[in-house]
Amino acid sequence: MKIDKSDKVVTERLDRVTCFVVKYLCEQGITVSTAESCTGGLLSSAITSVPGASGVFWLGVCSYSERAKVEYLGVDGSIIKKYGVYSGQTASAMAQAIKKKSGSYIGVGITGIAGPLPDEDGRPAGTVYVAVTDGVKEIVKNLALYDGSIRPTRENIRKETVTRALCMVMELLGHDMSEVIGNVYDE
Repeated sequence: MKIDKSDKVVTERLDRVTCFVVKYLCEQGITVSTAESCTGGLLSSAITSVPGASGVFWLGVCSYSERAKVEYLGVDGSIIKKYGVYSGQTASAMAQAIKKKSGSYIGVGITGIAGPLPDEDGRPAGTVYVAVTDGVKEIVKNLALYDGSIRPTRENIRKETVTRALCMVMELLGHDMSEVIGNVYDE
């Protein structure tokens, strides 16, 4: 399989952002836990790829199924029923649940469609919702990764989701990643 230039850029951005964010969290003593769905544990893997991550990474749950979100994380099933499993509300409930279960300072929730095909309702691959919370503040975004910002392969969608989730962690902490390490979305 030929690797497209945009694939390499997505991977390099992920590596650069991950190293910066994890080192920052370590320096500040800020703990994080993750509840992932479409990224399949990639955020947890990225964080733990950085030496010293054990000091800040408390728990990572891959709650891929709707049932796992409800039964293990404790997401209220009525949220999923009302808003859908791929929604900002569900991502928010996942972030809040993992923060509460783990006792970490920050909880991250990710749900969406990695593709490569649309879901059964026709929502395109790259429809991804990410929520980060510290229990007081919360940021929830629809990443809409089908908009042409990346080549929308399954792997690129997963990697770009993780990159942007880490940037959202920094945003929650009051930092604009473009000020810190340059615009991570420039090629």
